[in-house]
Amino acid sequence: MNDLPPIESIRSIDERAVRAHRAERIRLELRRQQHEAVLVVDPVNLRYATGTRNMQVWTMHNIVRYALAFAHGPTVLFDLATGRHLSAGLESVSDVRASIPFDYMLVADNAETLAARWAGQIRETLREHGCGTDILAADRADTLMVRSLEKLGTQVVDGKSVLEHARAIKSAEEIRAFRASLATCEESVRSLREFAVPGIRESEAFAHLVGASLARGGEYPETRLLTAGPRTNPWFREASDRVMQAGELLSFDTDLIGPMGFYNDLSRSWVIGERRPTRTQATLLDLAREQIAHNIDLLRPGTSFVEFASRAFSLPDAYLPNRYADLVHGCGLGVEYPFVLYPEDADDGMYDGVFEADVIVCVESYVGAVGGPEGVKLEEPVLITEDGPQALSALPRDADDF
Repeated sequence: MNDLPPIESIRSIDERAVRAHRAERIRLELRRQQHEAVLVVDPVNLRYATGTRNMQVWTMHNIVRYALAFAHGPTVLFDLATGRHLSAGLESVSDVRASIPFDYMLVADNAETLAARWAGQIRETLREHGCGTDILAADRADTLMVRSLEKLGTQVVDGKSVLEHARAIKSAEEIRAFRASLATCEESVRSLREFAVPGIRESEAFAHLVGASLARGGEYPETRLLTAGPRTNPWFREASDRVMQAGELLSFDTDLIGPMGFYNDLSRSWVIGERRPTRTQATLLDLAREQIAHNIDLLRPGTSFVEFASRAFSLPDAYLPNRYADLVHGCGLGVEYPFVLYPEDADDGMYDGVFEADVIVCVESYVGAVGGPEGVKLEEPVLITEDGPQALSALPRDADDF
């Protein structure tokens, strides 16, 4: 770990400016969708809306933090009484109040009573800020939340689109921050390249990648997608205790939450050990690189999602059944809007829209034949600009060029 990049690249980011941009994005989107406020519960959205975090992974399955963001006012954060100091002094929230957790694990048979108290707290805060209480948009809600608000006369509507569309457009400082965070991921991948030699287990290689990210200011992995040899095809197997062999393909998707909460989303594949790719491996690698390059070149502001999909690289028939889940997805604090499917998957929820400038997307490729011995995963973060697409990673797609 003695090759860590200078921490100054992270420290130089004006996070206050990033928070201000995000708050304004939410306000603009609330007004566009004609909502007075949105209840923010998802911890990743909370990070975006408030600039705060508190046990982010744990709170993904325990609702103990939430916020109300207003179309014409500041944001109120509700946090555990024991953690309110974590957000003290942040300009991104007007005040931090004690939350009222009502999850069964925490309060058991008192859940409905406390959920009713929680609903009263939400309605009172809406009134304080001059908002009506008949309808409330929420980015996420469980059964007790909806029922308790409805008993008091508040209809809950889906507000996730508010956060998704707000998050899609990045400011110049946010893009700079994304690049700085991504650079720590690239260094972690270079470290993995040296560590993942024949005889190492997949789980050891995955642990090294995560540890390298954490040492550079990263936070946590979202997946465990790192496999070698026959476990690379089909995709989406998780790292195991299988020992990697010389001459096998190693394929992985970083899916790392890096410094400042950014989603460091890169995929690379290479041959383990001092071996040249076999003819079959070279074909997989070449196809994946060709798909990535072709699809990056199509990314222009104003291009519709459906048009993009129709002009996207056509995988040969042998590889199409094992295609990846999407062609392109937005990227910021996680996988974000938009999410563009293959034309073959149009019945699974494909929607239209247009790519905009200052949106970051990840261009995806997985190439593995049905029944084939191995598969290749590549993925590239790209900034869409008025002047064309900009690949954001300095990490070559050919590992021999690292």
